[in-house]
Amino acid sequence: MKPTQQLHDLGQSLWLDYITRGILDDGTLEGYVRELSVTGLTSNPTIFDKAVSGSTDYDQQIAELREQGMEPQPLFFELAIADLRRAADFFKSVHEETDRVDGFVSLEVSPDVAYDTEATIKQAAELYAKGERDNIFIKIPGTTEGLPAITESIFAGIPINVTLLFDRDQYLAAADAYLKGIEKRIEAGLDPDVRSVASIFMSRWDVAVAEEVPAELKNRLGVAVGKRAYKGYRELLDSDRMQKLESEGARPQRLLWASTGTKDPDASDTLYIEAFAAPNTVNTMPEKTLLAFADHGEVGEPMAADGGDAEQVLGEFADAGVDVEALAARLQKEGAEAFVSSWNDLIDSISHEAEKLAS
Repeated sequence: MKPTQQLHDLGQSLWLDYITRGILDDGTLEGYVRELSVTGLTSNPTIFDKAVSGSTDYDQQIAELREQGMEPQPLFFELAIADLRRAADFFKSVHEETDRVDGFVSLEVSPDVAYDTEATIKQAAELYAKGERDNIFIKIPGTTEGLPAITESIFAGIPINVTLLFDRDQYLAAADAYLKGIEKRIEAGLDPDVRSVASIFMSRWDVAVAEEVPAELKNRLGVAVGKRAYKGYRELLDSDRMQKLESEGARPQRLLWASTGTKDPDASDTLYIEAFAAPNTVNTMPEKTLLAFADHGEVGEPMAADGGDAEQVLGEFADAGVDVEALAARLQKEGAEAFVSSWNDLIDSISHEAEKLAS
């Protein structure tokens, strides 16, 4: 049995952090679903940038939309939604067979609105309506401005993928925003079953401290932070608040492990897949990492609900001078800046492609 199937049987959803029109057309995605237990996918501006600039698959649609006078940003959303509708249709059977727990695809709000709460709420609603599929998540950053937008979007019945989370406290703030939205729906007499995931970014932790800690601590911080967050997740699932909402018909927001491709060439290329094996969670992984895990990954014991050795290891990092709380805030800020940079690169690529096609 392939490691990917073992992980799936453990109760974790394997999602692909990658989409191109090519893998939709040539059967690659279908193969991953059939052979590697993939049950959903995520996307981001960097992925779409590479897809658009690295192939001619989008040229005809870009040319047609540009001829209609469409500007690069709305043009991008037309391209992305066209792909994500197809992917959502592809995962529709998974979505239905799992009672809408799995089989999702994700689309991100623009960074132009991500730090404007009202604008985020408006764009999330517009994108979800344009998607015309029940199994599309709209990604909203779990920043200070994003949290109330998450609450209001959930209240509006929009499935949300909370992104740009880095530690337990940021995750719990996002979970609270989600639960507030569910509670508002119950108070209003609405169906409380609105799905959500909370995406915690893992590998960037180890990149951030690689040059600052002794050799014995390298590539251990991300796993320790993840274990602490998982403990918080399990405690929330068992809380009176969550139990009460479930009795009303709500479903838990699932924890999603993101940024799980190993950055250090000297570390295992399946490090963050093996470390975060846990039921009732999602791991969204780059294509290269998915293939590596399918080839030689190992599934051991699932993560400990009590966090295992997380606090001990985090104590060692504190002794080495790493302020984990401050670093979490810094990583979220840098992640937001990287989001803007990737978005600008994407819009530039689309502008360039449109000009090239026009000439």
